Amino acid sequence: MSLPSALPAVTPVRPDTDEALARSLLAVQHAAYAVEAALIGDDRIPPLHETLADLSAAPLRWLGARVDGRLLGAIAWTEDAAVVDIDRLVVDPAAHRRGVGRALVTAVLDRAGSRRVLVATGRANRPARRLYETLGFAAATEEEVVPGLWITRYARPS
Repeated sequence: MSLPSALPAVTPVRPDTDEALARSLLAVQHAAYAVEAALIGDDRIPPLHETLADLSAAPLRWLGARVDGRLLGAIAWTEDAAVVDIDRLVVDPAAHRRGVGRALVTAVLDRAGSRRVLVATGRANRPARRLYETLGFAAATEEEVVPGLWITRYARPS
């Protein structure tokens, strides 16, 4: 299936109230995290194993990226008055390197305003790390979250 070359429309989505959307989102999420698992050599990424019920119940805010009605990616986060914490960024592998991830992260940064923004990714996930770094994030710490699985935590100052 070929993808349109247009930039995606980024809008709020509610997987907790729209089952069809939640199913599409879960398919994109599983495909995206399967790519990350291959990049980092470890499939113990929690969202890779999430169920429809888990995804729908997650207390997250969501934006989705669509072109011609097709969900190409999504981003989810939590926030408070001082910090926005990006929980996940997922992009359909067929749409990688087409600006979908950048559009989603930029939309969250716009919503964050002057608040600090945090995100984490697999230490060996070079494409994700490059994206965050080009958007002004700086590596803050590296952490072994389970034996042998390393992540890099990033922060973008307020």
